[in-house]
This record gives sequence, structure tokens and C-alpha cells, in this order.
Amino acid sequence: MSDLFDNIEKKTNVKKEDIFKLADSVQGADFSDERTVRRLIANVARVANVQVSKEKEDRIVKAIVNKNIPLDFASIAKLFSQK
Repeated sequence: MSDLFDNIEKKTNVKKEDIFKLADSVQGADFSDERTVRRLIANVARVANVQVSKEKEDRIVKAIVNKNIPLDFASIAKLFSQK
């Protein structure tokens, strides 16, 4: 398992400690609450060192709050990569 996180760290420059903190912040989060979702998006963007435009943030929030996407990291990452 350590190798997995080491590989992620090398590819993304995101420390595994930050990944664990982010995962902890997601557990038990109320994904129907827009403020909570916006805070999580801001945290993911900060950890990933990615700029998220207001328009993109709004699309992500709408998709999550309205349950239009599965709530897994792959789906969320896909939203972040859309232009």
C-alpha cells in the first residue's frame, strides 16, 4: 500500500499525508450542503495545486449536490480535469 501512495506522490507532487487529511475531511461530509461541497473543492484544489475557476466550481458543486455523479475520487478528478 505504501508503494501506491509513493507512486501517487511522485506523479502528483501531493504528499501522502495531505491525501490522508483530504480523505478524512470527506468522510461523513454532507454532500447535499453547498457550503460543505465548496469547502471540499477548495481543499482538493489547494492540495492538488490546481486553479478552479468560479464557473468550473459551480458546475462541480451542482453535479455533486444534485447527485449527478458518483461520489468517488475518479469521478471528481474527471470533473476537475474538464475545461
